[in-house]
Parts: sequence; C-alpha cells; structure tokens
Amino acid sequence: MSKKEENRVKKSRKKEKRKENILLAPIDLPCIVLSGFVMLPNLLIHFDLSGKRALDTVNKAMMQIEQEVFITTQKDIGKESSEETEEIYEIGVLAKIRQVVKMPNQSVRILVESGERARLMELSQKDEFLVARVQTFSKEKMMDLEPEEAEAMRREISERFLAFVSYFPRVAKAAGRQTNNGTEDLGDLLDSVAANLPIDPEKKQAVLEEVPYSSRFKLVNDILKNEVNIAKLRYELAEKVKGRVDEDQKAYFLREQLRSIREELGEGNTEDEADKYLKQLEELQASEEVKTRIKKEIDRFRNTPSGSSESGVEQIYIETLLEMPWEKLSEENRSLDRAEEILERDHYGLEKVKERMLEFLAVKNLTEKGQSPIILLVGPPGTGKTSIAKSIAEALERKYIRISLGGVKDEAEIRGHRKTYVGAMPGVIASGLQRCGVRNPLILLDEVDKVSSDYRGATASALLEVLDSEQNKYFRDHYIEIPLDLSEVLFIATANSTQTIPAPLLDRMEVVEVSGYTANEKFHIAHDHLLKKQIEKNGLKRGNLKISDAALRVIIDQYTKEAGVRSLERRIGEICRKTAKAFCKEGKKSISVNPKNLEKYLGKPRYLPEDEAGEDAVGIVRGLAWTSVGGVTMEIEVNIMPGKGELLLTGKLGDVMKESARAGLTYIRSISSRYGIGEDYFRKHDFHIHIPEGAVPKDGPSAGITMATALFSAVTDIPVKAKVAMTGEITLRGRVLPIGGLKEKILAAKTAKITTVLVPVKNRRDVEEISEEIKGGLDIRFVEHMDEVLNTALSRMPEAKPRTRGRQKKA
Repeated sequence: MSKKEENRVKKSRKKEKRKENILLAPIDLPCIVLSGFVMLPNLLIHFDLSGKRALDTVNKAMMQIEQEVFITTQKDIGKESSEETEEIYEIGVLAKIRQVVKMPNQSVRILVESGERARLMELSQKDEFLVARVQTFSKEKMMDLEPEEAEAMRREISERFLAFVSYFPRVAKAAGRQTNNGTEDLGDLLDSVAANLPIDPEKKQAVLEEVPYSSRFKLVNDILKNEVNIAKLRYELAEKVKGRVDEDQKAYFLREQLRSIREELGEGNTEDEADKYLKQLEELQASEEVKTRIKKEIDRFRNTPSGSSESGVEQIYIETLLEMPWEKLSEENRSLDRAEEILERDHYGLEKVKERMLEFLAVKNLTEKGQSPIILLVGPPGTGKTSIAKSIAEALERKYIRISLGGVKDEAEIRGHRKTYVGAMPGVIASGLQRCGVRNPLILLDEVDKVSSDYRGATASALLEVLDSEQNKYFRDHYIEIPLDLSEVLFIATANSTQTIPAPLLDRMEVVEVSGYTANEKFHIAHDHLLKKQIEKNGLKRGNLKISDAALRVIIDQYTKEAGVRSLERRIGEICRKTAKAFCKEGKKSISVNPKNLEKYLGKPRYLPEDEAGEDAVGIVRGLAWTSVGGVTMEIEVNIMPGKGELLLTGKLGDVMKESARAGLTYIRSISSRYGIGEDYFRKHDFHIHIPEGAVPKDGPSAGITMATALFSAVTDIPVKAKVAMTGEITLRGRVLPIGGLKEKILAAKTAKITTVLVPVKNRRDVEEISEEIKGGLDIRFVEHMDEVLNTALSRMPEAKPRTRGRQKKA
C-alpha cells in the first residue's frame, strides 16, 4: 500500500471516529428511500411516492404524534428499491410530514420539512414498511471552529454565492435573499447554498455526509467556485453569440447599401432570386390583377432578410403562384367520332355515361364555351366508375387528375392551409391544377361518399363551392388567397351509394347510375378486356393461354358473385399465374382451359347456380329480390296448421318485410268470404311464412304480393305456377305499388329459367329502359291489383261470389 493510500485511509478513519464521537442516542423511525434525489437539512419540499411499501411508511408516520420519518437516498438509481443497508447511503435527514395529498394511480404527494442529519445504524422491515434505527449528531460538537473563523467562512460563502446568483436572476430572488438575512449558523448556510446549486445528487450527498463545519465548508466552497466559473463562461458565450448576430445584421445592411450603390452606377448585372421571379412573371399567362399581386409578393421577398424563416415561406409561396395555370388551357379533342371510338374501345356497356360525355362535346363544339358538367357516377364496386373517368379524359384529350376522398376529415385538405402556419400547403384541388399545368383538366373525385367530418370542419361542406358551377369560377384556396377559376374543369365524382352524401352536395351533381353488369356483359368484358390485360400482366402471350367461351361463362356463374368484375379479373389472373408456373416448371408451350379442366386451376365451384323452376306447388311462390351483388330469386313458403290465428315469420326478416306479410294476410282475410272460406278459419289456424337462407338478412316491401299469393294458395289449396315470378308492394286494399332494382331482378328471373314475370304497372317506364338482351324471352306482365296477380300466378282460380263492395279507386 502506498503512502497516499495510507494517508487517505487514516483520514477516513479519523472522520468516522469524529462522527461517532458526536452521535446522540439511537431512535427508531419509519424510513423512506428516495431514488435520484438527495434531501438536505432545513428544506420544505414536496415529492411523489408510489408503491405499497412507501404508502404504508407514510401511513405509519402519520399515525405517530411527531409524524417524523428518516429520509435517505439509494446509491444506484438504476436498481429497484432495496432493503439492504449496503445499497443505500448511511447519512440522511430526519423530516416531518406536513401534508399528504392522494394522487391518481395509487400514489401520494407529500410535503415534508427536513430537519437535522442522522446516521443509519440498522435497517429492518416491520409489517409492510421499513424501520430505520438512526442516531442524530450533536450540533455543539459539529461546530469545530472558533467564532471568528466561522464568521469569516460565512462571509466568504455568502459573497461567493451572491456572485453565482448574479448570473441567474430567478435564483437570486429566492436564494440570494436568504443568504443576505445574516444567518448566524454556518452549517445551515452551507446546507442552504448546496441545496440551491445545480449539482448532481452525488455531490449533494457528499455535502450531507460532511458533518463537521470545517470539512463541509471546504467541500461547498470548492463546488461553489466551480459553479461560478461555469456560470461566467456561459455568460461570456451568450454575449459572443449576441455579438455575432449583431454583426450579421450589420453585414445585411451593408450588402443592401452596396446593392443600391451598384444600381445607381448601373452595375446590377447579377441576377438574384427576385429578378428571376420577375422574368417568370413577365412570361406568365395571367390577368393583370394576378400579376399585380405576385409582383407585390416579389417586392416583399426582396426586402426580407435572406436567412430568415419568413424569406423561405415567401419564396415557396411565390413559386407556387408562378406555377399555377391561371389562364393556360389545353387543346381539346373536338371529334365526336374519335371520342366515341375511345370510349367504346375501353369499356363495354355504360351507355348513359358515354352518351352524356358525347352530348357535352357536341354542345362545346356548337357554343365554343359549354359549361363543364359535374357528374356523379353511382354504382356497386368494380363496375368501372373510376376507369371510365380516365377513358373520358383520353377521349376529350384533357389532363387527368385523380383525388381520393375516402377517409378525408380535414376541411383544409380541400381548401388548403393559410400560409401563416408552419408547413402550410395548397389544398388538393389547387395542387392538382399546379401539377397538371392547365386549368381545364378532368378531375376525378373518387369515393365522394366516404368523406367524413370532425372538429376540424366538414369536408363535404368545403366541396359545395368546388362542385357548384355558378360559384366555382371564384374558388378561393386558403393558401393561394387569389380566386381560382374552376369553371373549365370537368369534375366527375364516384360513389357506391348516395345515402351518405349530404343533400346540398348531391343537389349540385348530375347523378348517373352505373348498375351491375349482366352475365352477358361480364362475358364480353372478360373476353374483350380482362383476358388480354391479365395475359400481358403475367408475362404471357396470346398463344400461350386460351380460355374457351364456355369456361368463361362457368367462371362468371360459379366462381364469382358480384355486381362488378373485380373478382372475375382475379379468377382470370389466377389461371394466368398457374399457366406461367406450368411454363417454367413443366416446359409447356400452350394451355387450353375449358369447363372440364377448370377445377384444376380454380378448384371446386364457390357458388351454386340459381335453381331452375320446378313443378307447380301449393304455398310456394318465387319472388325477386335485389342485393348489392345483383338480383336473386327467392322461394317464399307458407304452411298452415291448427292453432289460434297466429302469424309466424322466419328467415331473418326485417321490420318492413314483416309489415308486408301482415298486410298480405289482412288482404287475404278480407277476400276469403268471396271464395267460400269460413269466417272462423283464420281463428282456428296458424300461418307460418318462411324464406330460405335464414342466415341472410332480408328486408323491403317488394315481396308483399309474393307472400300474399303464397298465403292465398295455401288457404285455397291451389298450386302456383312454377314458371311465374313476381315483385311488388301490397296495400291493405290489394293495390300493387312500384319497387326498385328492376333490371337486376328481371336478370335473375331469366337466369332461373322463369318465363313469366309480374311487375307493378307503375314500373312500366323502368322496364322500357331495360335492354332487349335482358328482357328478351320473358313474358313481362304489368299488374295493378292482387286480382290480376292471382289470376296469372295460380294454376286455376276458385269460383268467387259476386262482390258486395267495389274496389277502392286509386288516389
């Protein structure tokens, strides 16, 4: 062992011996162990405690008269709280708990007033809290200095601490006032100074462990000297930075003066950013009002300091204004024949959409202006709404911009953010015009029914001005701040349903319904478009894969069930991928797919075909229904059994459908006497109406005449023709009211090999709009009253007595 180490050990032993000589009698107190924080004597401070042991310790202390605890600190902050004496510091303080406040998450905030130092002798656990046996120090024996020495040290520490707080005005108000009070006790002053210094817990613990005044003064004085030097250096660095900023401002003014001198001398040949923007402004196609506004912004940018944040914001704003197509138009296609050729080439069907675009082009050719229409395409997913918009843009030779509105909640997405905000940018409309470079593009607002609103504003309300042909000539984006002319823009919006679109917004658009495709339309789309697209997408050639027409029809009928063609395209893509795999693995050069080997590529059929009409039956009638994936037929069954006149409805029917069943039963009861049915028949029998596929929810009024016919057939025991299907709403008086989704329903009837379809007479105009391809081969009969329905649907009509009341006339 070296002499230095021997001297250090001797000093440590002397210090411990000196501490033992000034210790008083031991006492037992509840113990609180802090982590990362050292409490010095004579402090009033609050802190939070959590954990069961800490809470129990506080509760135990509060139950005592003195409400006193021993507070010490854990040596290793990273470790969990320990009960071992070696893991915590030996010297701590006694403290009285002045206030306890319960906090959330099972924690408390306590206000404590620390007292004198104490030494931990023994640590034990009693019940759920820690108990420390401690000894306090004799204050008289801690004072190991002469009065003159103590006064000199007190003045030295006070002056040095005042020098320190002169650099920190906030600390000076509290701590500086405290040192000026003429504190008599040197030890209290040293503890107070150490508590107000920004030092780490280890140094504060070292001050706490220096019990004698002389050694404590030496330690605190050294720490204070170091902190004064650090504060002085920080102040000098801050002054240097401030001086550097002043120099930069001075340089800026000198450069501006130099610029003015050069302009006076005619030497301004250097082209700065502002001059570049002025040249672009001269070439810009815009009105004088717009140019004046941009010129004003350029002048403001010229007078802005180059290094400031405002300069960057102004520069981006000017560049955005110069890139906007204020009066720049693209040349449009004026040929109706070419436009029609492109539309027919890319899409099969969608006749209404194509016709509306050709009408717009014809009006444009005649008037040279022509107000751009605002069209809303409404239909099921996968029916080509988005892709037809791109074809329209190509047919009209307009720039194409697609804006997806699905899930947009913020109004600023449409109108833009004001440029005063950090990271501000134009809205999607202005940004689209900026990207395409012309003010007459075709803008597709995709999924307009999916927009929503929250506290940031209603997106649909922001679209009102955009989609109003009378107002959008002066559309104002919050970022641009100059009115934009959107009257030349052709807006096309798409939606799956109009139910979620606000009425004012829906009123501004021309609604064009895009209904689901028929099986024949799907076949043509697959044969002419999808097959070629997937063959090319999967790296094949035309000769590599051949799918027969019969195989395509089987895929449509048994492997897909949708209104559009997305699933159909995926099934064709699946065949192409398996073909590509066979080429690479088996070396095949050509593959032919037909109905016989189709399962090899797509597996077992996923959907069963519609059941064809069987034989005539009592109480079974085939109705027609509309679903989101097209029309279907459904058999409604009625059974009668002895009972008390109750009506049972099964098959997961909705409220409207249940009401239709009750209305149908009421009508049948009202006419029963005409057909020889006893008055007590309906009191002595129960009627059970069931619609198969009970897991599928069903609702709507269009099955009213179907259920009434099934009830009448079951009551009279007369069979219903199997080749007849029907749809229509029934009233209590037997009138047949119109319904919707007729195209899909008639298509479903044709698929099921139905020969006769009964339709409400008020749906005649809807039937006339359906193509002959769909309704060809069907005997569509228009009915106005249940008498006509029963006469057509039943295999025979029972003899009826003469009526005593006339049929109620239509309102």
